[in-house]
Amino acid sequence: MWTGAKGRWITYALCCELAAVAATGVALATGFGGPVRPIWFAVLVALGVAQAEMSRRIERLRRWMSGQTHINVTSVWYLAGVVLLPPAWVALLAVVLYTHLWVRVWRQVRTRPAHRFVASTAWAMLSCFAASSVLTLTGLHGTPVQTPRGLVALCLAAVVFELVNAGLVAAGIYLYTSQRSAADLVGTWEDNAFEVATLCLGGLAALALVEQPVLVVFVIAPLLLLHRYLLLKQQLQVAAVTDEKTGLLNTAGWHESAVREHARALRRGAVGGFAVLMIDLDHFKRINDTYGHLTGDDVLAAVAVAISGAVRQGDTVGRFGGEEFVVLLPGIGRADVLGIAERVRVAVGELNVVISTGGGTVRVGGLSVSIGVARFPDAGPVLDDVLRSADAALYRAKDAGRNRVAV
Repeated sequence: MWTGAKGRWITYALCCELAAVAATGVALATGFGGPVRPIWFAVLVALGVAQAEMSRRIERLRRWMSGQTHINVTSVWYLAGVVLLPPAWVALLAVVLYTHLWVRVWRQVRTRPAHRFVASTAWAMLSCFAASSVLTLTGLHGTPVQTPRGLVALCLAAVVFELVNAGLVAAGIYLYTSQRSAADLVGTWEDNAFEVATLCLGGLAALALVEQPVLVVFVIAPLLLLHRYLLLKQQLQVAAVTDEKTGLLNTAGWHESAVREHARALRRGAVGGFAVLMIDLDHFKRINDTYGHLTGDDVLAAVAVAISGAVRQGDTVGRFGGEEFVVLLPGIGRADVLGIAERVRVAVGELNVVISTGGGTVRVGGLSVSIGVARFPDAGPVLDDVLRSADAALYRAKDAGRNRVAV
């Protein structure tokens, strides 16, 4: 039986998936929303698939770099479908376009596992179904989009779609990660502004399909440019917090993650413990002096990989500069911290770094690290107290002979 946060998320996802399937099935059986024009469905599928194919590489890169919230530009075609198709058919449109994205893009991305894809598809179906149903129940469905009532219908559909989708996704993120900040759950103001821009393009696509279908191709070009801009934005955000030599978070990026975890720990109270490992690579200057700084950089990169592989999946590893690394371990008890620290020490000690140079092959082994451990709230009530305690413990480990863990 599923328990805890994982069980709550699975229950929520299954309920959403069953609701999406049931609502679509009932609407198809009863003809809710009126007759469908298959040509509109086929055109929207074709446009959505064509746009996804043209931006496939961009979407894959964005998925590799994205966090919990992700702006999906296929909502352009969803909003057009909400205006032009009955509720069940626009839900089926979401299924077709999401399935195509999964087959062609997302299944190759480790941050997009199948269970999250199925849940996201259900949320998209429910959002489309809700927006189209509201238009049907208010008598606005089928209103010519070029009229004032049609403009009202477009705006109402966009608002309902965005609110329902944001609510469903935020609930899923909260249950999946226990994050509570607004930016974590619903994205930043800039993220939502891009979502609004995407929905505006959806309204223009619907108008073009009704008035002059050939004009809909002019929606694709700005959509592709918007998609590329979103990728550039994410790349700049990643570059700003990434250490170029190791690929880990830099000091600023790691500290930002630590501040967020500290805030979450304060909200959780007695069960909100987290720990910090301060790690220093012993005698690193000897490596630089013996083999050169380029080889030293390769050794740092190998140590970064070893540390990342020795900690848990949800832990955050950063480089504090020079040969010093730091690890944030959220939601961990006192007994488990030392076990992870020892695992890191052993993993680095087992490294045998082989580096090809112009003069042959260089092997660097015999590496070791000294590790200082501190835990919140034991080390103090604020984050700086924890960092100072971990740093002090690190120096005790080095003074005691290095290649050891100190608390």
